Amino acid sequence: MNKIDNNFFSISFDLIVLNQPMPYDLFVNSSSNDLKEKYVRIYPQNDILTFDDLKVFKKKYFQLYVHESQRENYLKSLILCKGVSDNQKSEIIKSSAIHYLDKIFDSDKEFNTDILSETIQGCKTSVESMVDVVKDYDVSQLQSLIASLSFHDFYTYDHSINVSMYCIALYSAARPQAPKEEIVLAGLGGLLHDIGKVKISTDLINKPDKLDDAEFDMIKKHPDYGHQLLEENSCGCEGIDFRVIQRIVHEHHENFNGTGYPQKLSGVNIHLLARVTAIADFFDAITTKRSYHEVLSTEDALRVMEKSVGKKLDPELFEVFTKNVKQLILNGRSNRELPEDFDPCHPQNVLPFRVPEPNFKVKVFDKENPQKITAKFKKKAS
Repeated sequence: MNKIDNNFFSISFDLIVLNQPMPYDLFVNSSSNDLKEKYVRIYPQNDILTFDDLKVFKKKYFQLYVHESQRENYLKSLILCKGVSDNQKSEIIKSSAIHYLDKIFDSDKEFNTDILSETIQGCKTSVESMVDVVKDYDVSQLQSLIASLSFHDFYTYDHSINVSMYCIALYSAARPQAPKEEIVLAGLGGLLHDIGKVKISTDLINKPDKLDDAEFDMIKKHPDYGHQLLEENSCGCEGIDFRVIQRIVHEHHENFNGTGYPQKLSGVNIHLLARVTAIADFFDAITTKRSYHEVLSTEDALRVMEKSVGKKLDPELFEVFTKNVKQLILNGRSNRELPEDFDPCHPQNVLPFRVPEPNFKVKVFDKENPQKITAKFKKKAS
């Protein structure tokens, strides 16, 4: 066997393809020294592993490993494993996505085109596997799945992976006939939407306390930073429309009414997948349980988001998103909203809810047509 470096990851005995050509090699660590590792191949790629073979392995070996170079093959094989829950598959896919994201957020490594290419190609593989698992999920099912997965100390990792899954669900619902390549692009955009944060201090990115103006101004630079990184390190990753990823990264904080940043784009001038990402971004930020703040029920979350429709959010896409929450009765509390500068990409100790100013109706008479009465809403005078 050719000599290879010791870059391996462990796999579960229950997540191995049986009774068909094995798409990867299986290894064990034969060293008895905890400080030294010596990996030996015990089963070759393309041979057929049986259930009886696997029983022998379980008795004989403590842990099985796959070489990093075959991670893509392993992820693609997960969908073929029978009797394995979507939760188990999703946990493995999430771990792999974090592995790739960690490559670009690693402060010990200099960001360059090679690292970016490897990361994007690896993230694409993770998203392809995730599409196979969750593309037919509605939002409620996806919420339950996300709640069952473990979370990382770095908010950006978990949030990006969750946003990716919601993008997959929303785009699949909005474009039921879309080919897998488009759904993968939607999920990949969600996964990479915060890539610009590699140029911002991790302490600031992960700070759950309220940001001061200078800190928030720094955070608001991440779409420009992300666009700049992708522009300067443009790489040709097979099957990926790099220009679309650039636009999602650059435009996911643009508001539908033109009040967002960094370009103040509005309406359909914002890329469709950036508008999809904005909804997924917002929803995950207020519904996914973290250690530092209370989260909203689905009903309350949609009521809060509803107040941003036409402002932050695309009305048509939000309607699709709401309909994708099956068996939902919107009876949540409607007396709360989030400020227009609410940043769903940032962890917060307390979600900054406020009570909206009350409105009252006034009757407007048309002089040309006295029978016509129009009801208008005006803010109550202070």
